[in-house]
Amino acid sequence: MKEAEAGEGKSESGERHFSISSAHARGGPKGGFRNHGLCICAIQTLESSTDHIVSQSQLPEVAAPLEIHFAGAATQSPSESKFVAQSSAGASFTSAILVIEELAKVDPSVSVLCDVHNTLVNTILRHYATPELREKYMPQLSADKLGSFCLSEPNSGSDAFALKTTATKSADGSHYVINGSKSWITNSAEAGLFLVFATSDASKGYKGISCFLVEKEMGVEIAKKEKKLGIRASSTCTLNFDNVKVPAANLIGEEGKGYKIAIEILNEGRVGIAGQMVGLAQGAFNKAVPYTFQRQQFGQAVGSFQGMQMQFAEIATEIEAARLLTYNAARLKEEGQPFTKQAAMAKWYASVVAQKASGAAIEWAGGVGFTREVGIEKFWRDSKIGAIYEGTSNIQLLTIGELGDKRQIGDVQ
Repeated sequence: MKEAEAGEGKSESGERHFSISSAHARGGPKGGFRNHGLCICAIQTLESSTDHIVSQSQLPEVAAPLEIHFAGAATQSPSESKFVAQSSAGASFTSAILVIEELAKVDPSVSVLCDVHNTLVNTILRHYATPELREKYMPQLSADKLGSFCLSEPNSGSDAFALKTTATKSADGSHYVINGSKSWITNSAEAGLFLVFATSDASKGYKGISCFLVEKEMGVEIAKKEKKLGIRASSTCTLNFDNVKVPAANLIGEEGKGYKIAIEILNEGRVGIAGQMVGLAQGAFNKAVPYTFQRQQFGQAVGSFQGMQMQFAEIATEIEAARLLTYNAARLKEEGQPFTKQAAMAKWYASVVAQKASGAAIEWAGGVGFTREVGIEKFWRDSKIGAIYEGTSNIQLLTIGELGDKRQIGDVQ
């Protein structure tokens, strides 16, 4: 089923069907990435690798290097930066969100790989790193080296800054020694660069947290790989740091500013997760609806029954609403306006819609939807993480409530 510009179209058999087109299909900023050769190649490789991803819970050898390179090609860069010429794209934040959405239509695992690399790692380096660090590491991130964001710990989840990992500065001030563990770290098995948050001054509480850029070769130990319900091709591991020596020059921003960096950047990450959930919902929708027009019951296509049509219309509308919330948050971010509340709204609602759409898609496909044969059930398994990472759904609702007038939340920035 090809995506139509309008909400209704016809299948090859002449049956009517509902469809949604994304900004990518319509052409986003500068035409979006949907028509970018590398994006198309990445998506086609994913589509041909779906069976391997489902059965092996990892990217096949032929796909992994391409997807990592594509994540770098989508790297955001300010237009005035000399790094634009060194990266493949010099993309805007909105373009990165569009890429995340488009990839999630095929496989949300790869989508989050691109999301963490761009909205978290790359953004922190661009905004807070010294010119020397940017000059050294940005070309690597825009080529073939993947980034990972290391904040969570075994006893530090929603209470994100109850960190036990420490960073002790040497007597001569030349380096820090990092000790501790990080858990639930995305991209950890494939990453070459890690942004690590650690306590450099315990006496100051959360104001004693600092951020460091750590190369894998400095001694990062990739420990346990989690066996997850969904996004299985995305590596999620425990990392151990045992007297890892990091140059003082690899401190990101000022000492003790790690809390501020993480808080500000997680807002962007939440928009990225919203984009992932929108793409996931659309991917499940796009797989299930065509099948309902192929399957015949009572002498007609299942999808042609009015009851089914109304379900399609409801889910289609909710996906579009989640998409617009996401794009609006991205727009506000690019315009330099406050977007914390809008990011929380987008992430919360897109996560709700992703679970609803993928669950409905399984039911629309019936028994086949419950099997691994067509891959619809994978979208449902992948959808659950949206309510958990980058801040749980309850945290998003608390954020929305705190930033809004209790009588009229939507009118207060």
